[in-house]
Amino acid sequence: MAAPISSVPRSFSAETAPGAERPNYTPALASLTVLFFMMGFITCLNDILIPYLKAIFNLTYTQANLINLCFFGAYFVMGIPAGRLVQRVGYKGGMLTGFLIAALGAFLFYPAADSRSYGLFLGALFVLATGVVLLQVAGNPYVAILGPAQSAPARLTLTQAFNSLGTTVAPLLGSALILNNLPDLDTAASAAAIDVKAVQTPYLAIGGVLVLISLLLAMLKLPKITHAQSENEDLTRRAYHYRHLVFGVLAIFAYVGGEVAIGSHIVNYLHLPDVMSLSPKIAGDKVAWYWGGAMVGRFMGAYLLNKFNPGRLLAFNALGAVLLVLLSVSSTGALAMWSLLAVGLMNSIMFATIFTLAVRDLGRNTEEASGLLNVGIVGGAIIPLLFGLVADSSGLRWAFILPVLCYAYIMWYGLKGHRPAAVASA
Repeated sequence: MAAPISSVPRSFSAETAPGAERPNYTPALASLTVLFFMMGFITCLNDILIPYLKAIFNLTYTQANLINLCFFGAYFVMGIPAGRLVQRVGYKGGMLTGFLIAALGAFLFYPAADSRSYGLFLGALFVLATGVVLLQVAGNPYVAILGPAQSAPARLTLTQAFNSLGTTVAPLLGSALILNNLPDLDTAASAAAIDVKAVQTPYLAIGGVLVLISLLLAMLKLPKITHAQSENEDLTRRAYHYRHLVFGVLAIFAYVGGEVAIGSHIVNYLHLPDVMSLSPKIAGDKVAWYWGGAMVGRFMGAYLLNKFNPGRLLAFNALGAVLLVLLSVSSTGALAMWSLLAVGLMNSIMFATIFTLAVRDLGRNTEEASGLLNVGIVGGAIIPLLFGLVADSSGLRWAFILPVLCYAYIMWYGLKGHRPAAVASA
């Protein structure tokens, strides 16, 4: 059994005066679960948008994947500006702004559908993603700070479990509302017959819900957190001067890239004759096991991260992911299928644990660090693209070497790379 955490990251503790009653953060944390659910729901709804827009605009697969590139690219473009905004307006102000920007993006789907312009769809999606970036930048460190430092990874993992609930619900609801009436299109002319209300109505509803949440959040009194300055804190250092944060950004890049690359190609993998020869519909149903495993693992992780050293638990999960992927690509049939789907369980605690380890001991630089970590989410756009290039040139099985390399790096980060140490100033 790994030793429990013995040190308390100053940046994660909400300091109270000696003898003072410890604040009750439960209501604030409970309300933030709605934030994480909506982030997961909005993100995973992209999997429904891709076939829908591909049908409307008769897109190639490369053109259709501009949706993921546009969405995750927003993290790269807006991550750092979002971190600076949160520094200025605070965590609550950042979340409020994020909800309203995301709502605007959702509302823009209405004119985009009316005009049947793919460019407008991508623009609306970028605005929507910008709002989600702000929610991530403000929400993740806020959850980490609300409460004892030792349980920060567990708290963020628990709220991330509700994010996974959103990723599980979104495809089911999106399929029923958007794809249910989507015909098989054989000609470009038939694309005009698709009812655009199928996408307008759901996104109008999403926008309305986001506005409602922002109004409720505005009325909610959330605890204000100020970072206590350490006696040894160097005020000349920026967030990127800390090695464990820089390595953490790369770990987030690797995690999101590996997770999305596997999730995006499960259907094609299970369709292979030497795996299961499943139809796209049946293979698509199996994808729920991948994302559902992440949800179950996060609820379990909320408990385990209070019992085990987070870095070692992260390394253990990453090793498990490496072994499962290698087992899958070196086997056939049901073993190849279930071993790959089980990687979702290994993914469960990775984001929250990497995030909390990366911002450890950063104090006043925490918000800036959160922005940098969200830039790393661009891995969800880049790694799958590289995955596709390898799959096209060498075969689908060989492409899984990329997620293996991603998980190998995360294993190193859990063992060594997360240890706080400042690098030389620029």
